[in-house]
Formats: sequence, structure tokens, C-alpha cells
Amino acid sequence: MATFDPQQLPIDAIAGEAALAIERLTPQWLRSRFAAPPEWCPELFDPSILLRAVPTRAAVLVPLIVRSDGMRLLLTQRTLHLTDHAGQIAFPGGRCEPGDASPIDTALRETEEEVGLDRRHVDVIGTLPDYATGTGYLITPVIGLVTPPFELRADPSEVAEMFEVPLAFLMDGLNHQRLSAPIGSGRSSFYAMPYQHCYIWGATAGMLRNLFHLLRA
Repeated sequence: MATFDPQQLPIDAIAGEAALAIERLTPQWLRSRFAAPPEWCPELFDPSILLRAVPTRAAVLVPLIVRSDGMRLLLTQRTLHLTDHAGQIAFPGGRCEPGDASPIDTALRETEEEVGLDRRHVDVIGTLPDYATGTGYLITPVIGLVTPPFELRADPSEVAEMFEVPLAFLMDGLNHQRLSAPIGSGRSSFYAMPYQHCYIWGATAGMLRNLFHLLRA
């Protein structure tokens, strides 16, 4: 759990890259990009994170909902009593279990358990590079297109709230803040993408930055 309140920190910089063209934010274009990705450079995590301990493998679903007014991303707010990342904005997902066939299977299973989204509604189109967190997780982000109608049912033991954010807002570098905080004897830098009452930051924002880089390449 963070020992600081990220919303009280000063903004060091705005990333500032141009927003993605609207034609890149369609199901057809997204499918084609993940089917034949170009060369691109993800923002790498600090590799020293993986030297501290054996990381716990996990996977999350990045659920891109196909709405008539544009693509939207489904996110959750975690409940306050959870051990890791309590109260934070997150993708649905969790630890890989021995019975999971793959990280994709983990992401779909955890999404069903957390928000009640049946996997038959999810069209998996690809994955992003694994993302390591300072809390010891190595996360595979799984990208899925979700077409209504579908039903959601939050697990109150894990999810305090569910909400949607326009993908166009998240895929605009002017909405990507860079911040830093003291961690141990040094400082740690991270991104934040505040949207209305939702403060998206940390690993969730970092994985969204990698999605942004892939789609803009």
C-alpha cells in the first residue's frame, strides 16, 4: 500500500503527446493493430523490482466496451480492506492460479469473479508486455473487446465501484500526468490520469501508457 497520497503530490510534468486519431479507436482498427503490431517501445519498469523477490504472476483484463458514442474502458475501484492496492482504481484481474490454462484464462476468470462479466462477451484481441509492480506482482494485461448487451455484478468483497472512462480521454498524452514520491532512500516516478472523481494512477496508468504507445506507433 502506498505510504503517500498521490492526489496531494505536485505534478512534475505532463507527458503531452498528441491524442490518438479517432479512427484508431474503433474495434476494427484495434483488431488489426494487435494482429500485426509494428515495432514499438514500451515504457519499461525498473528491473531491480524483480530482484527483490520472486514475483507473483497475475493477469488483468483491459475491457474495451464498444459503445455507440465511442469506445469506453471498464475499471473498478478496489475495496479498502484488501491487502494490496486497497482503494485504488484497477483493471479486473488477479493472481494466476494452478488451474488457469494461461494468463488470458486468469484474466477472464478473475473478471467473471470480480465484476460478473461472462467471458463469452469478451473478444480477446491480444496482450501487452508484462508489467512489474513494486508490490511484487508481474502482470500480463489482456486486451478484450466487449460488445453490449452484457450484465455486470460486482463482488462486494473486492469491488467498491465500477465505472467507464472514454478511451479517447485515456489515449491523449495531455491527460497523462507525471509525478514522483519518496520511496526508501530514493524517489519513484509514476503516471496519473485523473478523470472526474476517479484518480487513475500507478500500475493501472502505467499499463495504459503502454497501450497508448502501441496504438500510436
